[in-house]
Amino acid sequence: MNPKPTAAANATAVPTVLRPALPSDIAACIDLRGRTRENAVSAARLAELGITEASWSAQVRSGELPGFIAVVHDTMAGYCFGDAVTGEIVVLALLPAHEGRGLGRQLLDRTVAHLASLGHRRLFLGCSSNPAHRSFGFYRRLGWTPTGQRDRLGDDELELWLPA
Repeated sequence: MNPKPTAAANATAVPTVLRPALPSDIAACIDLRGRTRENAVSAARLAELGITEASWSAQVRSGELPGFIAVVHDTMAGYCFGDAVTGEIVVLALLPAHEGRGLGRQLLDRTVAHLASLGHRRLFLGCSSNPAHRSFGFYRRLGWTPTGQRDRLGDDELELWLPA
């Protein structure tokens, strides 16, 4: 008797491409950010924070903000970007339909590896302090630990130390 396939097993059958982000992806990234489940941020709010298609695209183009895009069935499903200078994971965003399949972890792993290749040994990010939010447990299960500090948006700062 064969066991019933798990969601993770089914996810492997979905044609997924992880690739480096391009400046031309940023309009779709901004749109996707407004459609996430727990931490949706509208294009208008991003603009208030100084994050526009032009500014974000320029940072990707310059290499200051490298990132990776997940494409499922020719549609952007999520992305992760990190700051090449500071080692901050700036954003990890995934459409709700693609949650729970390991895609967020793959994007994060790819971005962490890239920042490590730039020489970073300590990475950090802002994360909700609410245990009911998915991100609270997600990062902690992957070894990220609280620093006891809050970021400029009031989120917990978590860090990850990488081996030398």
